[in-house]
Parts: sequence; structure tokens; C-alpha cells
Amino acid sequence: MIKLPDGPKTPPWLQLLQWIADPLGYMETSFQRYGDFFTARWGNLYPKAVFISNPQAIQEIFTADPKLFDSGRGNGLGKVVVGEHSILLLDGSSHQRRRRLLTPPFHGERMQAYGDLICTLAKQVSSQWTIGKPFSVRKSMQEISLRVILQAVFGLNEGPRYEELRQLLAEMMDMTVSPLRASMLFFKFLQKDLGAWSPWGSFRRRQQQIDRLLYAEIQDRRRQNDLERSDILSLMISARDEQDQQMTDEELHDELITLLLAGHETTASSLCWALYWIHYQPQVRDKLLQELNSLGADPDPTDIVRLPYLTAVCQETLRIYPPLFLTWPRILKAPLKLGDYHFDTDTVLLPCIYLTHQREDLYPEPKQFKPERFLKRQYSPFEFFVFGGSNRRCVGAALAMFEMKLVVATIVSNYQLALTDSQPVKPQRRGFFLAPAAGFKMMITGRRVRQEQPSQPVGSSI
Repeated sequence: MIKLPDGPKTPPWLQLLQWIADPLGYMETSFQRYGDFFTARWGNLYPKAVFISNPQAIQEIFTADPKLFDSGRGNGLGKVVVGEHSILLLDGSSHQRRRRLLTPPFHGERMQAYGDLICTLAKQVSSQWTIGKPFSVRKSMQEISLRVILQAVFGLNEGPRYEELRQLLAEMMDMTVSPLRASMLFFKFLQKDLGAWSPWGSFRRRQQQIDRLLYAEIQDRRRQNDLERSDILSLMISARDEQDQQMTDEELHDELITLLLAGHETTASSLCWALYWIHYQPQVRDKLLQELNSLGADPDPTDIVRLPYLTAVCQETLRIYPPLFLTWPRILKAPLKLGDYHFDTDTVLLPCIYLTHQREDLYPEPKQFKPERFLKRQYSPFEFFVFGGSNRRCVGAALAMFEMKLVVATIVSNYQLALTDSQPVKPQRRGFFLAPAAGFKMMITGRRVRQEQPSQPVGSSI
């Protein structure tokens, strides 16, 4: 007998509005009332979508045969942004083929080669800050993550195309800065081009300008056929599958947009939160500085990313406010039993990152920022899964963590920063993601001179 969990009883259109306007409130209220499983009904978007924050059930989903789910079809909402050829919208053998092509550039020595570049870009952007003058943390972290994307992924570092892309991409990302603006991503009736001054018209024109630049770059790169280049676009162009087939221009374009969306927005938000928590709790900053100083005056990036307390700080940042609320939706292709529930074909399963990361039994005092919890306990990939799981896990996860650690370490090591407001920063929706509320500012109070200190175990510094 098919049995769906209980869930909010408000009309579907109102539930969807609540989800867009206040996603954390919607999830937390539903969890408190209905528990580890609850059914959301969002009208035509998802008639029956089940939020799941039970680690055992999540393990069953992540370890099940991927053929049981249509995950690409579940991501149809993002088609207007990433295009129909994105790995996010693929299923079955097409998804497996694309994943095999995309995975190598994000691992091993290729990724390590970006370490010095990331540190340099973080220094370039932060060098523009003025002592005693507040600066927008969001804009600075966006600038760093965008430069990393353009140089490490796109292989661009100067020239008119670089500058134009940099401006257009930043403008497009800012068009969904609030829940109200993000609404046009969820409601098709708002996706009407009523001219350059209409929200969707403006969004589409920027998309078209970006498309023109990306296709021009892809075509130039194919003509050059420079096998010495190490940026991710060049590696993607040269990659071939088992049938000796390369990705088409359209496939490359859509993957670049996907990497931009997943790698730029999420990393910028995570960096904002990391700097906020580190300076909101001075004891965290002091412990982190002690660990960073133990490496000496000019540490190697590979040594920085191995630091345990820095790693714990980044993990706790991603736990408390993960950039993505949920894993990518999984639509059942056959009935499935999870716990006491029997789910029918076409039910949408939503393993919930945010609610799982807020479980008291896994993370005591979950609203408190406590990096030490990651030093005391090893969490399973069904208890901490900020990058998703199974065959839908983010292909750029390793690069994202690598970048986050290096940017945080570079800024904290070189600058004394302070929050300009003692009031806690609140999270809010930004497009499909969770980000600090707009207007979050910090200020430089001085510059640091790194001094070499005797190395000591992390346990003695916390």
C-alpha cells in the first residue's frame, strides 16, 4: 500500500511561495511538526516531493542503483539557466559518459596546480581593501571566486573577452539576489521577455551576451588546439569518451555555465560565511591563526589544505548553512520502500542537506558554530553531504574545498578583520542557493606579518 508522509496542509501555491521566500522557516517548521519525512506539495513544480533528513534512509537512497531514479528530469527547473546539455539534466548512460569526461580535470595533480593561482587571486582582491573603510564581503568573495572560475576553469586572465565576461557574469548572478527576484526561476509565467527593462528580458539578454562570448572562446580554443594548456576548458575540449567522441560546442557551453553557477555562487557564499564565523567568534580566529602560523612565513598550498583545524572550520561553515538546501531531486522510476513509507513511481525524493546538518543527535547545539565537532568525530557521507551523494555528487567538490581553504587561509593570515555590526548575519535565498543577507560588511583594522612558530599538535591549540 502506497503511503506518503504527512506534510504542510496549506495550498500548494502558498507552500511554494513559502519555500521561495523563507526556505529555512519552511523546512524547520515542517521538520518540527512532521519529523524526518514530510511531503511538500508545490503544484505543477512538484506535486509530491518528500523531504528526507533521516541518515539511514539517505544511505539507502545514495547506495541504491542509480537506474532507480530520474535525477536529470528532477532538475528541469534549472534548464533555463544551465541549458539542456548540462550534466545536471542528464540521466542514465548519457550522465555516466559526461561524468567520466568531466571528473579528471578536478582531481590529482591538475587540481593542485591551481593552488598558487588561488592564493594570488585572493591577495589581489584583498589588496584593494583600505584600513578603516568597510567593504562588502559578498562583492569581494564573488570577485575572488569569479576570477578563479575565469582563470582556472575558462583559462582567461586578460583581454576584452575576459573583462566583458567578468562584468556580465557578475551582473547575471546579482539578478537573483533576493527571494523576490529569485521567483522568476520558479514561475514560468514570470519568464516573459517584455523588453530589455523587464526582469526576464534583462536576464535573457545577459545570457545571450555570455553565450556569444563563450561560444567564441570555445571555437578559438578548438582552432588553437594547444595541448600545453592546463585550464579546465582545454582539458574538457581534449577529453574523449570510450567511442573516441568529444563534447560538442553546445555540451561544452552548458557545462561551463553549470560550473559557473555551481562553483561561483556557492563558493562565494561559503567564503562569506567562513569569514563571518571566524570573526564572530574570536576564539575560532585565534585557534586558526595559531595553526596557520605553525607553517611559517611562506607555506605551500598543499600544506595549507592539510591543516586539520582549517579543514574543520570549512566543514562547519558548510554544515551550518550549506549553499544548497537539498541534494538534486530524484524522481522514482519504480516503487520504493524507505522506513515505514512506500513511495510510488514519480514521487520526488529530496534528501535534505540543511535539516540533516541540523539534527541534534548528530550535531549537538546545531545552531552553534563549533569546528571542533569535526575533529572529534568522523561523519559518514549520509550525515554530512554538502556536495550531494552517489553518482550525483558534485564533480567539482574537491576543487571547491581546495579553493575555500586557500582563500580563507590567505585572508586570515594577511589581514586583521572586524565585523562592522554586532548583530548576527541572517541567511536568505539567493537564486537556488542559501547566502548571507545582502549588505554584510567587514573592515580591515590592520595587516598581519606572518611569523614562524614551532609546530604543535592541533589538539593542544583548541
